[in-house]
Amino acid sequence: MIEVTDLQKIGIGLAGFGISFLFLGMLLLFDKGLLAIGNILFISGLGCVIGVERTLRFFFQRHKVKGTTAFFGGIFIVLLGFPIIGMIVESYGFFALFSGFFPVAINFLGRVPVLGSLFNLPFMQKIVQKLGGDGNRTTV
Repeated sequence: MIEVTDLQKIGIGLAGFGISFLFLGMLLLFDKGLLAIGNILFISGLGCVIGVERTLRFFFQRHKVKGTTAFFGGIFIVLLGFPIIGMIVESYGFFALFSGFFPVAINFLGRVPVLGSLFNLPFMQKIVQKLGGDGNRTTV
C-alpha cells in the first residue's frame, strides 16, 4: 500500500476544499470571491500532494504551454472581476492540461461495479469511448 505523508493529507484536504469552493462559486452565480479562494486552494493542494517541484514541472512543460497559459490566465481574469469569462478560459486550460489523464480515469471508473454498468449503456458507450480513448490499449 502507498504511504501518504501528513503533507499529502493536507494537500488532499486543500484540493478538496478548492474543488468545493469552485463548485459553490459556480452554483452561486459565479461568485468571484468563492472562485478565487477555490482556485488558490486547489493549486496549493496540488502543490502539497505532488510537491512544488513536480507541480512546476507539470505546468511548465513545453507541450502544455497553451493549457497552462489559459488556466492561469483564467484565474487572473477571475481575480480581476470577470468570473464567467475567467471560468470559461480556465476550463479550456484545465481540459488542455489534464486531457492525458482522462482516459486513465474513464477506464478506472469503468471497472467500478455500478459505474461500469452505466458506462456500458448504449447511449453512454459512444461518449465513454470518445473520452476514454482506445479501450484495448494496455496501461503500464
